[in-house]
Amino acid sequence: MFESLTSRFSSAFSSLRSRGKISSADIDATCAEIRQALLESDVALSVVESFVEQIREKSLAALPTMQSGTNQGQAIFEIVNASLIEILGGEARRVRFAKNPPTVIMLAGLQGAGKTTLAGKLAKFYADQGNTPLLVASDLQRPNAVTQLQVVGESIGVPVFAPEPGNGVGDPVKVAKSGIEFAKSKQYNMVIVDTAGRLGIDEELMKQASDIRDAVNPDEILFVVDAMIGQDAVRTSQAFLDGVGFDGVVLTKLDGDARGGAALSIASITKRPIMFASTGEKLSDFDIFYPDRMASRILGMGDVATLAEQAKKAFDGDTSAKLEAKFASGEDFTLEDFLEQLQAMSKMGSMSKLLGMLPGAGAMKKQIENFDEGEIVRTKAIVQSMTPIERRDPKVLNGSRRARIALGSGRKVSDVNNLVDRFSAAQKMMKQVRNGGMPQGMGGMGLPAMPKASIKSAPPKKKSKSGNPAKRALEEGQ
Repeated sequence: MFESLTSRFSSAFSSLRSRGKISSADIDATCAEIRQALLESDVALSVVESFVEQIREKSLAALPTMQSGTNQGQAIFEIVNASLIEILGGEARRVRFAKNPPTVIMLAGLQGAGKTTLAGKLAKFYADQGNTPLLVASDLQRPNAVTQLQVVGESIGVPVFAPEPGNGVGDPVKVAKSGIEFAKSKQYNMVIVDTAGRLGIDEELMKQASDIRDAVNPDEILFVVDAMIGQDAVRTSQAFLDGVGFDGVVLTKLDGDARGGAALSIASITKRPIMFASTGEKLSDFDIFYPDRMASRILGMGDVATLAEQAKKAFDGDTSAKLEAKFASGEDFTLEDFLEQLQAMSKMGSMSKLLGMLPGAGAMKKQIENFDEGEIVRTKAIVQSMTPIERRDPKVLNGSRRARIALGSGRKVSDVNNLVDRFSAAQKMMKQVRNGGMPQGMGGMGLPAMPKASIKSAPPKKKSKSGNPAKRALEEGQ
C-alpha cells in the first residue's frame, strides 16, 4: 500500500545523503518533497502541514549541533522516522482486559469495511493465545451477516452467539446484552460484538451503535475502517468519534494498492491509536499495529521484527533445535530437513509479502512482483514424491528414480535434476561454513582470510577394483 510513498521518501533521502554537509535550503527542499509525497498519498492536509512543519523545525534546530564529517543526512532521516512514529500513534497499544471477565470488545464502522471478517480474525488472534472468545452476531441488518459470522466462527473453532436470523429480523441491542449474559454463564473470557454498518453515516446507524454501547458497556470500542478509502476515512472516523466514541482503530485491507493516507491521518486527527491491522484475506493475516515498524516500512527499512515473529510462529521449536544439533554435530542437511523448512515457510504466508519486509525491498520491487509463488509448491511436490531413503541420501537418485519422481510430481526430469544439483551445492556450502571455511564465490569481498586448519597427511586411496572377474584376478595377482 505504501510503495509510492516509500519510493518518494527513498528518493528524497538518497539526494540528502549525497550532499554531505546540509544547509537550511536542503532541508526546505526535502520538506517540500515530503509534503508533496504525503499529499499524493491522500494524507489529510492538516496532518501534512503539521508533520512537515515539525520536521523542518527539528531539523533546523539540530543543524548547528551536527559535527562536520558526520552523516548529516542520516540525522535528518532519524528526525523524520521519529516524527512518523509519533504521527502513527507513538507505541503499540494492546486490548485492556477486564478485571472481571468477560472482556467485551465492540466493533463499529461502515458497511464494507470488513467488520465481520475482522471479528473472526480478532477472535482467532486471541484464541491462539489461550483465550476463550465468543462472537456475538448483532449485525441483524445486512443480508446474511449472521450466516457469514457463523461460517467464520466455525472455520476458526470459535462459538457464535446468534439467536436471531438477521436479514432485518431481531433486536440487535437485546442480542448483544443476551450474548454477554451467555458468555458469563459459560465462562468465556472475551466477547466480540459484531454490529451493523451502513453504506454511509446516518442517524439510525449512530443511534443503534450507541444503544449497543450503552447496553453492554464494552471495555474496548474498536472503529473498523477500510484503509483504501483515503480522505473519507478521516471524515468517517471523526463522525463515529463524535456519535459513538471509540478507543482504538483497526485498519483493514492494508494489503491493497491504494495510497494509504488513512493510516497516517486517523491516529493524528482522532488522537486514538491504531491498535490492529488486517493485511490479507486469510484469517491469520492480522496482527497488532506497531507504529515504529510501520514507519520503518514506509521509510524503506523493512520490518525485520515482524518477519522474525512470523518465522518464530511458523518454525517449530523442536525442529529448529534438531537442525541446530545436526549442524553442530556435522550431520548432513537432508532433503527431509529441506521439506520441513518449505512447509514452515508456507505457513508464514505469501513469499512476496515476506520479501517486502526485508530492508531495501523497494529496490527489488520488480523482482518481488515477478516472484512465482507456485515455485515453492512445485518444489515441495518433487521432494514429497521421493522415498524416505532418497530424501536422506540423494546420491541414490539414479536415472530411473529421477524419472519416477518427475512423473509422481508432474514435473520434468530436468526440474528434478536442477533441484538435486542446487541442493547438493547448498550442502557443500554448509559443510564449508561448518568447517570454518569460506564458500566458493564469496572471496574478494574484503573479508579477512579464514585460518586454515592443520592438514594431516591423508592415507593413500585404495585403488578401485574392476567389475570384470577375469580382469580383477589379474589385478590381484600383480
